[in-house]
Amino acid sequence: MLTHIYRIVFGMGLAIVFILLNPSQAWAQAILAAHTNPDTLAKAVQEIEQLDSLRSGLASSLEGRTEEPTMQTMKEVCKPVGMRAMQLSQENGWQVKQISGKYRNPAHAPDTLQSKLALARFEQNPELMGFWERETLNDQEGTRYYRRINVEASCLSCHGLKNNRPQVVKDNYPQDLAYDFQVGDLRGMYAVFIPDVKDALQQALRE
Repeated sequence: MLTHIYRIVFGMGLAIVFILLNPSQAWAQAILAAHTNPDTLAKAVQEIEQLDSLRSGLASSLEGRTEEPTMQTMKEVCKPVGMRAMQLSQENGWQVKQISGKYRNPAHAPDTLQSKLALARFEQNPELMGFWERETLNDQEGTRYYRRINVEASCLSCHGLKNNRPQVVKDNYPQDLAYDFQVGDLRGMYAVFIPDVKDALQQALRE
């Protein structure tokens, strides 16, 4: 019981933090958070922070390497992040994606007008780490949590100057846009869509 209360309070606290960081949208954010259980919102934020820590930790393994990244390197560094995002989606009934305007995999391209606007919002406000929006995705209403991803030094092994990209990237991603980044740039964002309970139940009944 106490654990449940703690999680609710924690979730409300997170909402308040985001509201304080974005005072011009205080009431809007409060209304958005009210549509989804605070416990669920808190869990989504926590899981994405852990996912980003996984991404950052794996990428840091590239620092100091002299050999060029290969397909095996990408399987070791990039694939686990995508697999964990898929696992979070399956376990929680969410949709967890990585989205970027300068994407390498077309599956990571912005998927809605709101996601394009979210990227622009992060670009315009480097201090903004995350926020929620009410959205409709695939005919389902819900809440979507966006969390920024910044470029770190280790990312430049594969996302630095265009001409310095590993050969495996040039060979496998002819339409690649994810290059010419510098440390601190906006790499993209995580997008976690949490469908409203009633819409999730209706979707399950249709399937």
